[in-house]
Amino acid sequence: MSRRLTVITELIAPYRIPVFNALARLNGINLHVIFLAENDPAQRQWLVYKDEIHFSCQVLPSWRWRVGSNHLLFNWGLVQALRQAAPDAILCGGYNYPAAWRALFWAGRSHVPFLLWAESNTRDFRRGRAEIEFLKTRFLRHCDGFVVPGESSFEYLSKYGARKETIFTAPNAVDTQFFAQRAEQVGADATARSRFNLPARFFLFVGRLMDGKGVFDLLHAYQTLPAKLREEIGLVFVGDGAARSGLGRLAAKINSGVVHFAGFVQREDLPVYYGLADALVFPTHTDAWGLVVNEAMACGLPVICSRAAGCAEDLVRDHWNGRLVCPGDTEGLASAMQELGRDASLRSIMGARSKEQIAAYSPEACAAGMAAAVLSRGDPAHG
Repeated sequence: MSRRLTVITELIAPYRIPVFNALARLNGINLHVIFLAENDPAQRQWLVYKDEIHFSCQVLPSWRWRVGSNHLLFNWGLVQALRQAAPDAILCGGYNYPAAWRALFWAGRSHVPFLLWAESNTRDFRRGRAEIEFLKTRFLRHCDGFVVPGESSFEYLSKYGARKETIFTAPNAVDTQFFAQRAEQVGADATARSRFNLPARFFLFVGRLMDGKGVFDLLHAYQTLPAKLREEIGLVFVGDGAARSGLGRLAAKINSGVVHFAGFVQREDLPVYYGLADALVFPTHTDAWGLVVNEAMACGLPVICSRAAGCAEDLVRDHWNGRLVCPGDTEGLASAMQELGRDASLRSIMGARSKEQIAAYSPEACAAGMAAAVLSRGDPAHG
């Protein structure tokens, strides 16, 4: 007998669609997804790929309140949507929206198992704020189970008192096949580099341009590289954000080398940048996971990654498929960039290992982890 699973998540994110498609294909799962919004144009410029959705879903009416870096998303119609879906289990992505709390209370009253899909980790900069810690602890106490993307989040929930037998790992995933195939096509396209105005060689950053992503650390590290090496290898930023103008002003002061700002790039063109780069550099100060690391590894890139990234413990092995550096350590960052920038053989070996490592982080593997968590709750009467 199939279990009716309702997933509640914020946006129709391109990287989640393949996971939900895979989940909907699994025997024993009858999936319905409730999106709290289609997109958040102020933060995410990605396209909404509705034609790729092959699962039951709906988007709730919403209103977003934003003040500075803080925002709340308010929805209406959630209770009616849950009643219509009549779920045997709910999997909710996060606790920081009013809808998540309403779903938790509804599940408790309706005796429906409530599972939290949590990506927070021990290096989350929001930790320590008393009001957030109080709300988080209260929310976690009422959850029947948990789904996490990897080791860092598993450890995080364990420290909050979640029993290990209630925590299930659904490896965080992107469409690895899509990125791998597109990157291979780019490698065979002799015109791609000139069409995208890219340097002959370059380090790559992909993500929002904001201080918390470590972008100023990266630019400083690049500036401290020997001039000769900077002449050989450039630095490309893919993304947009509040730090764009500041980065541009600092980049203009670098005498040798090339710093290129590509702006926001949609999914279809991302493999061009991954496929032509020497390495991905992800120097974030705090990040729940860092799916750009998955994407880069699927394209066969070595990764220089901050230890603050949630994915670091699972995906990047120091001196094996990349380098791990402490957040804010510009000297360590520059050293890792020199090491990889000067050794083509090492980049090739590490890139191949990245591709091997990321094979286990597929949409199918993520869906299987979610399904295991749901099916562990027993029959629909399990409370």
